[in-house]
Amino acid sequence: MLDIQHIVKQYANHRALDDVSLFIPKGKIFGLLGPNGAGKTSLIRIINQITAPDEGQILFNGEVLNPNHIGKIGYLPEERGLYKKMKIGEQMLYLAQLKGLQKLKLLPKSDIGLKNCRFNPGGTKK
Repeated sequence: MLDIQHIVKQYANHRALDDVSLFIPKGKIFGLLGPNGAGKTSLIRIINQITAPDEGQILFNGEVLNPNHIGKIGYLPEERGLYKKMKIGEQMLYLAQLKGLQKLKLLPKSDIGLKNCRFNPGGTKK
């Protein structure tokens, strides 16, 4: 589970995140939606330990988030950068394998996850 507690992130005169708290139960898929400038990317960067919050903390399975947890957290951005020609399912499997997960164990889970999100696992790129 991911427990985001009172996160604040300030860039010069712009407060991107202002006391953001969110709880994501273990094994759940969630989406982060909002208009440009709402702080979505800032929060994702903090969760993935690319940047640090100015205030607040994140707990992962009850422990303060640290580099040992990063291999257990994944995200799929809307714009997939280097892999634009890959389909969603292919990209998920590829990135999971980079994190050390085995393809044969992932296939059933990835199909179920994509179907729950109403995606065709072998289909669309978006």
